[in-house]
Amino acid sequence: MLILYRIYQILIMAPVLLAATILTATLSIISAVLGVGRWGGYFFPHWWARLFCVMTLVRVKVRGRENVRPGTSYMFVANHQGAYDIFAIYGYLDHQFRWMMKKALEKIPLVGYSCKVTGHIMVDNSSPSATRRTMERAEQQLRGGMSLVVFPEGARTWDGHMRPFKRGAYMLAMEFGLPVVPISIDGAFDVMPRFRKIPRWGTITLTIHKPIEPAHDGRHDLGELMTESARAIRESLPERFR
Repeated sequence: MLILYRIYQILIMAPVLLAATILTATLSIISAVLGVGRWGGYFFPHWWARLFCVMTLVRVKVRGRENVRPGTSYMFVANHQGAYDIFAIYGYLDHQFRWMMKKALEKIPLVGYSCKVTGHIMVDNSSPSATRRTMERAEQQLRGGMSLVVFPEGARTWDGHMRPFKRGAYMLAMEFGLPVVPISIDGAFDVMPRFRKIPRWGTITLTIHKPIEPAHDGRHDLGELMTESARAIRESLPERFR
């Protein structure tokens, strides 16, 4: 069965998904040129991500969707098990958002440029002024119900266990008084961990937890926020990854 699956990946899946990736990036860029990049920057990648999951025979289940309200800005924070975290969230979160991503990802041909022009936040901490510009872009995107998604671990896990969380996303949530929504991702490590180049079929479960709201003064306590969100994510993972 695995041999047949690999043949299918090489002969059918890979060419179709390559074409879909080029088309998605191109349409996203065109939408930005036409002044509708806010819509196109989510609509086209949303269906591209779903196609990725369908064609690789990856099923995505979502729990807790009722915990978020349409049109509300959130800071979504999720554990980072593997490459399919991106497809699962893009395709199945069903909430308008932009990624916070490393500035180095701009260098990906076509895709990096499409992300830049459609408003994803390219994080640049090379200098205080660059960090300030990153904050300003994030503030612009958060207007009108846009949300942000970030992997606070900063990189994919090697063994399925969560890495220590970094403060960047939480500092941004504190700056703008955003509710923070933890998301537990389970199954992506089995589908395609960072040490594997080819995916395999499987099931990924997204668990959307209740938002952690700021206090009455609109502020969060940084340490408490990081601890509470990490605990919520960890408790929904299987025992082997806690």
